[in-house]
Amino acid sequence: MIDKRFFPRQVVESGGNRWDWALLPLVLALLVLLAYGGSQMARPYQVGQALPLTLDPGALPYYLLRTTLRMFLALAASLVFSCVFAALAAKYKAAERVLVPLLDILQSIPILGFLSITVTGFIALFPGNLFGVECAAIFAIFTSQAWNMAFSLYQSIRTVPAELQEAASVFQLSGWQRFWRLELPFAMPSLLWNMMMSMSGGWFFVVASEAISVSNQNIKLPGIGSYIALAIEARDLSAIGWAIAAMLVGIVLYDQLFFRPLIAWADKFRFEEGSSGDAPDSWLLTWVRRTDRLQALALRAVAWLERSFLVFKRDYDGTSIRARAKPPNAALSRAWDAVLAAAVLLAVWKLLGFIHAEVGWSEAGHVFVLGLYTLARVLVLIALAALVWVPIGVWIGLNPRWAGRLQAAAQFLAAFPANLMFPVAVMFIVHWHLNPNIWLSPLMVLGTQWYLLFNVIAGASTIPTELRYAAQNLGLRGWLLWRRYLLPAVFPSFVTGAITASGGSWNASIVSEYVTWGDTTLRADGLGSYIAHMTAIGDFPRIALGIAVMCVFVMGMNHWVWRRLYRLSEDRLHF
Repeated sequence: MIDKRFFPRQVVESGGNRWDWALLPLVLALLVLLAYGGSQMARPYQVGQALPLTLDPGALPYYLLRTTLRMFLALAASLVFSCVFAALAAKYKAAERVLVPLLDILQSIPILGFLSITVTGFIALFPGNLFGVECAAIFAIFTSQAWNMAFSLYQSIRTVPAELQEAASVFQLSGWQRFWRLELPFAMPSLLWNMMMSMSGGWFFVVASEAISVSNQNIKLPGIGSYIALAIEARDLSAIGWAIAAMLVGIVLYDQLFFRPLIAWADKFRFEEGSSGDAPDSWLLTWVRRTDRLQALALRAVAWLERSFLVFKRDYDGTSIRARAKPPNAALSRAWDAVLAAAVLLAVWKLLGFIHAEVGWSEAGHVFVLGLYTLARVLVLIALAALVWVPIGVWIGLNPRWAGRLQAAAQFLAAFPANLMFPVAVMFIVHWHLNPNIWLSPLMVLGTQWYLLFNVIAGASTIPTELRYAAQNLGLRGWLLWRRYLLPAVFPSFVTGAITASGGSWNASIVSEYVTWGDTTLRADGLGSYIAHMTAIGDFPRIALGIAVMCVFVMGMNHWVWRRLYRLSEDRLHF
C-alpha cells in the first residue's frame, strides 16, 4: 500500500487544477534555467584559454545560476555516496574496517590536493570541451560536501533504537527494506540538516573550486567563486559587496524552494510516540500537496519504490532456520585483518621510501612540526566553538518556530566564504603590526564552526517530545539538566559535527594560513600555508608530503579521540 501520509487528504482535497496552472510557470522557468546552464557547461574549451569574466554586477545572476547548478549536482552525488557508504559501513564489519579509515583519509586530503590530481585527468577525459573543467569543479565541491553527510548517515544508522531494530527483525525485513523503511527515515531529520551544512560548506570552498590554480595554470570558470577571486585580485570592495548580496539571494531562494519544504516534510519521521507541538511548515510544500499532477507523479515514484520491496525481499519467515543469526567466520575475519595490516605496512613502506628519495628526512621533520602548529590551532578553535555553539544549537533545536526563522540566516553565515574576510584581516593585521600566527587563526573556524551548530540543532530537534515533558516534570535545572538530559541527547550528533569540523578546519588551514589581498601576502607557520605555497609553485613531491602528514594527523585524531567518543555515544549516550 502507498503511504498516504506523504499527501494528507485534508490538504489534497482543498487543492484543484488551479494549483497546477499556478505552478506551471515556475516549473518551466526552472527547466529553462537548467537547460541553459547545462548547455554552457559543454562549451568548447582549450587548455590555457582565458574565459571571459567581468566584475559587472549585471553578470551576477548568470554566475549565481552556474554556481548553484554545480553545487546541486555535487549535492546529489554526495547523497548517493553517503547512502552507499553508510549502508555498507554500518552493516558489515569487514567493510567498516576499510571504509571508515578511508573516509578519514579522504576527509583529510585538502581540496587543493584533489584539484592538483583531478584537473588534468578530467581535462584529458573531455578534450576540447569545458565539461572536463566543470567536472573537476563539481568534484571539488563534492569533496567539501560528501564527508559530512556520510558521517551523519553512518552515525544515525548505528544509533537506531534497539526496539526498532527488533521490530524490523520480527517483520523479517531484508537489507533493502530495512534501509528504506527504517534506517533512512530515522536518519532523515539529521541528514537534511547536514545536507544544508554541506551545501553551505560548498560555498566556503567555491572560490578554490571555480578559480583553479594548479601548476602555474589559472582557470576561472564563470561563477560566484571566480567573481570573488577576481574581486580580491582587483581589491574591489564594492564587487565583494555585490557578491555577498548575490549569495544571500541564492541562499534564500534554495532555502525556500528546497530545504524548507524537505524539513517540513521530514518532520513526520521524528522518533516519538506523541506529536510535537510546533511542527515546521512550508508554503511550497502546501502548494505542491494541492497540485494534482505533482501528487500523481510522487505517488507513482512511491509505487515504484514499493515494487522494489517485493523484488528485494526475504523468501522465508522468522520460523525458518535461515532466519537465525549466523556467527561470524573467525578464520575469514583474521585473514581480512591480515590483508588490511599488510596494506597498511605497504603504504608505510612506500611513504618512507618516497620521503627518503624525493624530499629528505629534514624536510619531513620540518613539515611534521608545522603540523603540530596547525593541530594546536584546530584543537583550541574547536573547543571554543563548542562552548559557544552547543548551547545555542540546543536552544534552536528545541524551538522549531525559531529554527524556521533562523534557518536561512544560519545557512548564510555558514556559506560565508572566509576569503571575503581576507581584506579585513589583512588590513587589520598590517595596520596594527600583529602576529599572523595568532590573528590569522580565527579564519580557520569561520566556515567549520557551523558543522557543530547544524549537527547539534539536528540532534536537539529529534529529541522525543515525551522526554522533554519528563525533564520538565522532574524539575531538571542548571548543570543537572545538561548532564542528565541535554548532553546525552545531542552527544552523538555533537561527535559527528566535531569530526567534520575538525577535518574541515585542517582543510580551511590552507586558505587561512596563507592569505593574499592584492599584492599583500600574509603567512602563518603551519601545515596549511606549506601546502598552499607548494601548490602555487607546483612542487608536487612536497604537496604529496604535506597531504600525507595532514592525513596522519587527521587519522590519528579520529582514531584516538573521535572514534572513542563515537563508541561511547553508541553504548551509553543516546536515546
